[in-house]
Amino acid sequence: MKRVKPKKYLGQHFLNDQHVAMRIVESLPLPPYQVLEVGPGMGVLTQYLSQIPNIELSLVELDDESVNYLHQNYPGLAGKIISADFLKLNLSDLFTGDISIIGNFPYNISSQIFFKVLEYRDQVRCVTGMVQREVGRRITSAPGGRDYGILSVLMQAWYDAEYLFTVDEHVFRPPPKVKSAVVRFTRNGVTDIGCDEKMFLRVVKTAFNQRRKTLRNSLKSFGLKEQIAANSNLFQKRPEQLGVEEFVRLTKMIESSV
Repeated sequence: MKRVKPKKYLGQHFLNDQHVAMRIVESLPLPPYQVLEVGPGMGVLTQYLSQIPNIELSLVELDDESVNYLHQNYPGLAGKIISADFLKLNLSDLFTGDISIIGNFPYNISSQIFFKVLEYRDQVRCVTGMVQREVGRRITSAPGGRDYGILSVLMQAWYDAEYLFTVDEHVFRPPPKVKSAVVRFTRNGVTDIGCDEKMFLRVVKTAFNQRRKTLRNSLKSFGLKEQIAANSNLFQKRPEQLGVEEFVRLTKMIESSV
């Protein structure tokens, strides 16, 4: 079958470098042995994933042309190729127990993929994937840098984050205009962050939506008691200066104040 035509509206850039593909697959820790590949395209990762003993490999692909290609070239995965939008899947309906997720993630939805993972954090033990380098830097960034943001805090609350390596533009068809990064997130031991999770999410998002302001100013909408805001040095900082534990402390202070 002829090669699949990359589709711009799906953010498709097909990886051509077999060495890079092998490195991505080798970076996937096992167990768990249920593995879901997101956006396999023409199967550059699939060919190596399917050779790993004892794993239960499933693929989810939105592009009909790619789905047809995969069915013809990977007949052994019949019944495991899901023609669907990953962002709309109910992972708990599809899998029993823990899973790992891997893929060359479509650039236009890479951040949404990680937000989806957070919804299923009790089930998704590891995520390994390729994203735009800017996104990779942002979600693995430590506090203090300009790349540090909302997704950095939320992912690192539940996962250990690693920036594994950078991938150049020329190994893709068509070449993207930016470099890419392979990142890995492994579930940490946190089961309870120690505060209300919905409030934690609100605090983090509100803070970074006005990241140039100090937290005392950006969080005024929460109706903070002036005495608390004035007496805690946390409120004198900007959001990129706070780690996960400090955001938890901040959230608990807001809960007690409002």
